[in-house]
Order: sequence, then structure tokens, then C-alpha cells
Amino acid sequence: MQSKITGGNTSLLFTARILNKYDVRYYRCNDTGFIQTEEPYWLEEAYSSAITKLDVGLPYRNIFLCAAVSKLLVKYFDAVGTFLDYAGGYGLFTRLMRDKGFNFYNTDKFCQNLFAEYFDLKNLPVNTTFEAVTAFEVFEHLPDPIPGIKEIMAFADNLIFSTELQPEKIETVDDWAYFATETGQHVAFYNEKSLKAIADQLDYNFHTDGKFLHLFTKTKFDHNPLAPEKESFLLRKARKYIRNSERKAGMPDSLLMTDWQAIKDKINDR
Repeated sequence: MQSKITGGNTSLLFTARILNKYDVRYYRCNDTGFIQTEEPYWLEEAYSSAITKLDVGLPYRNIFLCAAVSKLLVKYFDAVGTFLDYAGGYGLFTRLMRDKGFNFYNTDKFCQNLFAEYFDLKNLPVNTTFEAVTAFEVFEHLPDPIPGIKEIMAFADNLIFSTELQPEKIETVDDWAYFATETGQHVAFYNEKSLKAIADQLDYNFHTDGKFLHLFTKTKFDHNPLAPEKESFLLRKARKYIRNSERKAGMPDSLLMTDWQAIKDKINDR
């Protein structure tokens, strides 16, 4: 199978059970390390619900991204410009960003805009220009990444996006929960090298936080805008003290991963 990033050769990585019923082959690009499934014939079934039941992290993720992107826009972009959240689902991120004062709009082909109604792409003039477009947890859903990314970047010269980068070692499907075989919606998996290859191919500059948040841009920065800010020793100590104090005061730990595992087990038991 040819790589959907470079068009070059791939190697079979493993076979895994998708949606608890389809045995699907996963291939790794020999040039970049990009991982792709075989042609995803199961997507119509996988998207019977646009937002998977396993995505229990959706609210927390949007709150985190709202804080991170707000700082990025104020520091490096025209914060009073117009922005678009591509494949924005229920419109929660758009609503949160508008509440912070950023002129965001939502668009999603497959999901109803519940939280940002009337602030949708269709409510704007067709010639609207955007300072930046955001696309969170979209890239891993693209069966053909290059055409899909080109479609997103037709809206703006700056794309702020998220997708979890591959861990260093992957030998089986159990090595990374992000494969999300229970849902069947994740079909493309990236590392820094493959994202850099895409940016080079499309003539964009690429920056990353090395984990989750990334940037394609026509702007040339003299440093990485997504580089984690260094915390002072005293600030790290203060954060640790607060966490320990909360535990001692009886503050419970997050149930996010516990709930995720419970839902996953119920899906697998069907």
C-alpha cells in the first residue's frame, strides 16, 4: 500500500479488530513513520454517531484548548480578526472563545451546532477572510490527509490543530489507546516527521509542542510559538504543593480515564 503522505512504500505494521467486527491492516510509511489503515470501508458505520460515546474528554479538551489558543492568538496573531473552528462539532469551542472576546465561528458537515448557533460559517458572507482556522482532533479522521488538509487551509494561512503524536515505540495496537479501534473513526496517525513532510509539501512552516498541539503557518517566526513555557523552580514547587494540599483536603482525582475505560469495556462486551 502506498503512503498517503509521500506516495512511497509502506510496511505492514499489524492487523487489529475495528468496531469489534472488522480485521483491518495498519501500515507504516517507510519514509516518515506515518501510520494509516487500509482503505477505510467501515466509516459510514463508524460515523452513525458524529461524536463517539468514548470521547468523554470533549469538555475538558475544549476548556484546555480555549486557554492555550487564547494566549497564542493574543501573542502571535491579530486577536481582533475573524476565526473559524473547522469540524467544530457541537460548537463548544466557538462558544468558549466568543465568551473570551474572540470572533470565532463554527463549521461542521456532520454535527449540529448546539452551543454557537447563529455563529456558524453559513451565517457569514462567502468572501469572509479568516485570521486563522482551528481544527481539533480532525487530522486522525482524514482517510486522505493531503486533500483534507488542503480543504481546511483554503480558509486561512494559519492553521492551529491538535492530534496526538505517536509514542516512540509501537508494535501492537495495544501500545497506544489513540488507535481507538472501538470507534473506527481514527484512520491516520502522525509523528513530527510526517507533519513536517505535509507542511513542506504544502509550503507551510510547521511548529509543534511535541505532544498534541501544532501549527501550520505562512508566517516565519524566529522561534517556536508552541514551545512550552519554562516554569521557575518556585512555581513548580508551588504547583506541587497545591496538588498535595488538595489531595490531603479530600479533593478527589479526576474520573475521566476511569469513565473512558468503563465505556470502552461496555463497548467491547457487546
